Amino acid sequence: MADESTTNPRLGRFVETAVGGEIASAFVPPPLPPDPPIDVLSLLDRLSLAERAVGRLDGITMLLPRQELFLYMYVRKEAVLSSQIEGTQSTLTDLLRFETEAQAGQPIDDVREVSNYVDAMMYGLHRLQELPLSLRLIREMHARLLQSGRGGTKSPGEFRRSQNWIGGTRPGNAQYVPPPVNELDPCLDALEKFMHEDRSRLPALIKAGLLHVQFETIHPFLDGNGRIGRLLVTLFLKVHGVLHSPLLYLSLYLKTHRGDYYRLLQEVRERGAWEPWLEFFLDGVAETANQAFDAATRIVGLFKEDRERITAESERAGSALRVHDLLQQNPFLTANLLVERTGLSAPTVNAALADLERLGVVEEVTGRRRGRVFGYRRYLAILGEGTDPLPAQQDQTPGG
Repeated sequence: MADESTTNPRLGRFVETAVGGEIASAFVPPPLPPDPPIDVLSLLDRLSLAERAVGRLDGITMLLPRQELFLYMYVRKEAVLSSQIEGTQSTLTDLLRFETEAQAGQPIDDVREVSNYVDAMMYGLHRLQELPLSLRLIREMHARLLQSGRGGTKSPGEFRRSQNWIGGTRPGNAQYVPPPVNELDPCLDALEKFMHEDRSRLPALIKAGLLHVQFETIHPFLDGNGRIGRLLVTLFLKVHGVLHSPLLYLSLYLKTHRGDYYRLLQEVRERGAWEPWLEFFLDGVAETANQAFDAATRIVGLFKEDRERITAESERAGSALRVHDLLQQNPFLTANLLVERTGLSAPTVNAALADLERLGVVEEVTGRRRGRVFGYRRYLAILGEGTDPLPAQQDQTPGG
């Protein structure tokens, strides 16, 4: 394959690197855009479907009565899914109950990792208002991602200074060995330049797909590469105006099709097969945007239906509607939190919760007499679709 790279400039080069007393063959990708250029014509149908689906999603989010609320919840769903791909077993319920200071069902490290991902994502979106999408921003988000828990020893916010690998027990039997440390800076500089170039005139969705693979191929961190690489897609599309609200997250699609995902990444490295990867990526964008559109529509309908039912059937509609309003912002709440946030008395809040339970809007989830936690059942069901953890033996992708 190294010989072929002299005739096919899409292929990278292999360099020998010494790691732990053995010599491994590490891969150095060529800079983007690919040469020969991407066959955009062969991708036009898929590109059109993906752009239409993203536009439709962007349109409905503009019409949502509580856009920030949908973003708040969708970001959390993405955090759970993206972390599951890397091996955490936390669910959306675990994260939301953790944030409500309720009893967490999963090991605290797992929930902390997901919570850190939410923090890194929101931080990156906020920083884009004052900083361009850049290596600096990527490092800052990485520092937030690994700020506590198991990632704390993996150089948070720093590009790696040692060799890493994917699959296998050591570089010698690894499935893939990313560029050695002395090749890292040129690879990352070229990646940053590609983020900002416009000479290739490639559509933003195609550029986002190229950037994701290149970032995963460079694998510049000791840990957190998968999560940052997936987040990079959304940030890039936001910067380039494809998304006004950052609601396109591919983790559910990649989790569902992870075998194809890893195979296609490797085929880009081994054969320069960018077009098959981009077909898969654009299909994923369309499917993901359509799923998010469907979820947004159903959530808006659910809130409306429940408001109407409370108004018509509740014996204390005023206080029940105030509780319902807060449950939209956080689908797990305790009576104490509701007293604090609504200003209503404890007896009034408890009576409203009993009414909402009778109407089937909320259910108590702990089974305890004291410190009870109430969940907005049907809302959680829509949000939680696809967020069951992966089987433990299939979930690991080193360097994620």
